[in-house]
Amino acid sequence: MNSAEWHARIELRGRVTGAGFLVAPGTVLTCAHVVGDGEDLTVTFTERPGTAPVPARVVAHGGWTGGATDLGDLAVLELDEEMPIAPAALAPVDAAHGPAPRKLVVYGFPAGFDEGTLTEQRVTAPQLISREWLQLEAWHPGGQPLAPGFSGAAVALADTGEVVGMVTAAAAGRDVRTGRMMPTQVMARYWPELQSLVPTSDHTTADRARLRALVEKAARAGVDCDPVRLYTAAADPFDPPPPEEGFDSLWSAALFVLCELDGPGAARTVARFADRVEALLHVPAVEPSAPDWSPILVELGHSGAGDGLIRVEVSAYSGRRRHPVDSGTVEQHRLHAYVRDRIEAAFRYLTPGADELVAFALPRDWLDWPVDRWESAPDDATPLGCLYPLVVTDHARRKASTRHVLTRAWNRLDALPGARMHRVECGGPEEPGRLRMRLRRPDACLAGFGTAPAASRTRPHFDTSLTAPAPVIVWSRGGCGSGQEECDGADGCTGKAFLDALDACVTAVPPAELPRRILALREEADAEEDHWAHGIQLLWDDPRVFTDPHAVAPAHAESPVA
Repeated sequence: MNSAEWHARIELRGRVTGAGFLVAPGTVLTCAHVVGDGEDLTVTFTERPGTAPVPARVVAHGGWTGGATDLGDLAVLELDEEMPIAPAALAPVDAAHGPAPRKLVVYGFPAGFDEGTLTEQRVTAPQLISREWLQLEAWHPGGQPLAPGFSGAAVALADTGEVVGMVTAAAAGRDVRTGRMMPTQVMARYWPELQSLVPTSDHTTADRARLRALVEKAARAGVDCDPVRLYTAAADPFDPPPPEEGFDSLWSAALFVLCELDGPGAARTVARFADRVEALLHVPAVEPSAPDWSPILVELGHSGAGDGLIRVEVSAYSGRRRHPVDSGTVEQHRLHAYVRDRIEAAFRYLTPGADELVAFALPRDWLDWPVDRWESAPDDATPLGCLYPLVVTDHARRKASTRHVLTRAWNRLDALPGARMHRVECGGPEEPGRLRMRLRRPDACLAGFGTAPAASRTRPHFDTSLTAPAPVIVWSRGGCGSGQEECDGADGCTGKAFLDALDACVTAVPPAELPRRILALREEADAEEDHWAHGIQLLWDDPRVFTDPHAVAPAHAESPVA
């Protein structure tokens, strides 16, 4: 949003009453309470120094009647002349919130700041208040609060400058640093011409007709499916859950999607539901060469609330969309049961028939945890790693720069017929810097370790493999451990034997298939007491599998900001 010239200051009879923003060369949006009776209005674009105030008149009104909680606090101003300024860009619907809070920036004109000033905000929750407003709260407790002069100001994403809404009110209490914004989809309700400016991939009418046609075709073909799972896989995170009694047919689920959903996500859900029905009608003639993983992601971390407490967040991914399942802080002795129950709950979000993958994102010092040995159910002692493809990932590698490099590497690996392994053995391992260079070569895939991560002689090499970053790392928790610090890697070294057997097993396996191959090895090891793959750990990290989409406060007295 650097020096965005579309920010506007609104003056009524020469007095600053609020802010606005340019959405077309001759059109500015602001709050109805900012323009008052609409007489003698001028608009100034303060980010273009020297530009004279431009007379304006109200051409559309949301119907606001004057109360602090009245609906429709929107006014559309037509300027006397078109401005040679690029209008504000609007963000896609729901871009203001996501798995993590998004920083929002508001540019307004409180007392003493005729040239304008900024305040940083965030959305408290995605829930609309009275189907009209989202609640804002200060990003920093000590930052500039919303105050008179911010009404009508655009609320923009700090990282892109795209507008997600407009400030309408701030909390009346001096110590309450919250406010309200009208999101763009609500603004479009009062001024439909705005709808064409909000970017969206929805083609609502066409998608609804397409869904009806596909369901009719599926009904005639006698397609067998679970309508509840089909709906759950297509639904937005904030769509209502399916009825408790479920759906008695595919038509029943389709009518629920067409008639019961509203809000900005409804059209996307219609399109996704139609895509899934269409997929049921087309069975591919050839099996795909690699699984299209639908992961269940279990994120564990230090809670910071005391020893023995672990922060847990469980998500499911379907069609590359993330569905939050549950999160909480759990005592360590309850961790296995808590995670096991949430993994079971996560399965209802997966696309029916998809290739499930259980992934644990762990802090670096926990990567050797035997999560694959956790029991899969209270009445089933089968280890999770013998029931599902299970991998670990390094939580520190989830930053954007590392994901970018890994994505580029995986795009290359897709063309490889097998997983080429670079061995890190006990006897005189190469310098970490040289290892980094090898792992960054175009054909590099897998770093195999004959020791566990804690072994001091190879720990620098393990850390190098993580930061290189190697797409895949494999080791054995029972390999040549810290008790053999002087091991030279000759015959008899358990780590060498592990790497020899591993190399023979993975050479012909495509990298994308490794989780499934390791599952088979774990099953074999569970059935054979002396199997070489006991304690095998797979760090498998394909960011493309975990792609996120574009993540109610108590009521309080509110008053217009200006």
